Amino acid sequence: MTRALIIGAPRSGAGKTSVTIGLLRALSRRGLRVRGIKSGPDYIDPGFHQAATGRQGLNLDSWAMEPDLVQHLLAEAAEDTDLLLIESAMGLFDGIAGGEGRTGSAADLARLLHIPVLLVLDVSGQSQTAAAVAVGFRHYDAAVRIAGIVLNRAGSDRHVRLSKTAIEQAGLSVVGAVMRNETLSMPERHLGLVQASEHPAIQSHIDRLADVMEEALDLDAILSLAVPIAPAAGATIAHLPPPGQRIAIASDAAFTFLYPHLGRHWRAAGAELVPFSPLADEAPPADCDACWLPGGYPELHAGALAGAQNFKAGLQRFAETRPVHGECGGYMVLGEGLEDSDGVSHAMTGLLSHSTSFARRKMNLGYRQARLLADGPMGNAGALIRGHEFHYARVTDPGRDAAFAEIADGTGTPIGLSGGRRGRVTGTFFHAIARVTC
Repeated sequence: MTRALIIGAPRSGAGKTSVTIGLLRALSRRGLRVRGIKSGPDYIDPGFHQAATGRQGLNLDSWAMEPDLVQHLLAEAAEDTDLLLIESAMGLFDGIAGGEGRTGSAADLARLLHIPVLLVLDVSGQSQTAAAVAVGFRHYDAAVRIAGIVLNRAGSDRHVRLSKTAIEQAGLSVVGAVMRNETLSMPERHLGLVQASEHPAIQSHIDRLADVMEEALDLDAILSLAVPIAPAAGATIAHLPPPGQRIAIASDAAFTFLYPHLGRHWRAAGAELVPFSPLADEAPPADCDACWLPGGYPELHAGALAGAQNFKAGLQRFAETRPVHGECGGYMVLGEGLEDSDGVSHAMTGLLSHSTSFARRKMNLGYRQARLLADGPMGNAGALIRGHEFHYARVTDPGRDAAFAEIADGTGTPIGLSGGRRGRVTGTFFHAIARVTC
C-alpha cells in the first residue's frame, strides 16, 4: 500500500524544497517508487520533483480544487507508487479565509487525508528556542500531527545538540540535522526558483542534495513516519475539460507553466497534446483544433519571439478558424507589444490589442476566481474557474478587446475585469486550475 508524508515548515525559505528534493532522490536510490507532490499552486517545484524521481509531479490545492478532485488526483498519484512526499507551500498553516478545509494550506491536506507532517526547522540564529516553535506546531491544531523534526542550517555539532536536546525533551522526535551549506540552495529569479529544465547541471545538483540527506538524516526513521493511505476514488467533474481533440501546446523556454494535472486529464479524456516551439519559429500544427499558450518567461525571450515571423503568421492563420488561449506569459505574447526589463519594446502577435511591460513592474500574486463572460476553450459563459496569478508584468495599454472574465480574489472580493477576447482568441493573466461545481 502507498504511504505518504507531508514536508512542512514555519515559512518560505526554511529549506523544505532542498530537503524534499534530496529525500526524493535518496529514497529513490533505495529502489522505492517515490513521487513528489506540491501543495498549492506552485508550478515550478513539480518539475524538480520529477527530475529527482523520474515520475511526473503534481499539485494538490485545497482552495482551487474541490475535495473530490483532490481525492481523485491523490488516488491517481498513488498508483504504482510506494511513497508520496507532499511538499508544503510557504508555511504549513498559511492559506486564505476560504472556508473549512479550503484555505489552500498543506494543513488542509493533512486533515483531509490524515497524513502526518515532517517539520523542517531553520535553526540558524537560535538553538533551544527551536523547541518552542516545534511545540507550538504540535499544539496549534490537534488534527495536524507533527510526526518528526528536521533541523536545517545548523552551524555546529554543539548547535545541533542544544536544539535537538530541547526538542526531544519536549516530546518530539528529531530525525536528523542538515548543516549550513549555501551550495545546497536552489537558483532563483523573479518568480522564484529557476526551472528544473533550465538548471545547467540539475542531476548532479540533485545527487549532491541526496548525498547530504543520506548522511544527515535517518532515512529509516523518516520512512517509519509515513502512513499508509487509501484515498477515495473521488470525482473528475471539477477538472477543466480539454479545449480540443488535438491541442497545440507551446512548449519551450518561453512557455513552460502547464499544470501537470491538466495535461494528464486532457490525455485521459482522449485529447492529444502536440508540442511546438515559438522560439524555434514553429507555428501551431495545422492538424490541431485548439492552441494553448502556457505561462513562462516570454520577457526573457521577447526579441526572439518578436522575430519569429513564421510563428506569428501561423498563429494568426490558426486563430481565424480555431480557438487560441494564452495564460499569463501566453497572454502577454497574444498582445501587441511587450516591453522587456531594459525598457525595449518588442512587437508580439497582435491577436489581442493590449500591451504589457516587464520594465515597469508590479507584483500580482494570489488566488483568483473567474466567471467567464463568453463561451470559449475553458467552458461556457457563466462558468466559474479557480486559479492563481503570479507575475510582475503590468498592462500598460488595456487595448480595445472585450474582457475574458470577471475575477475576484480568493476571499471573493471582486477585482474587476480580466484579460481579453477577440474572435476565437482569449487570454488572461491567471492560470486556471479547476472548475467550480458546487
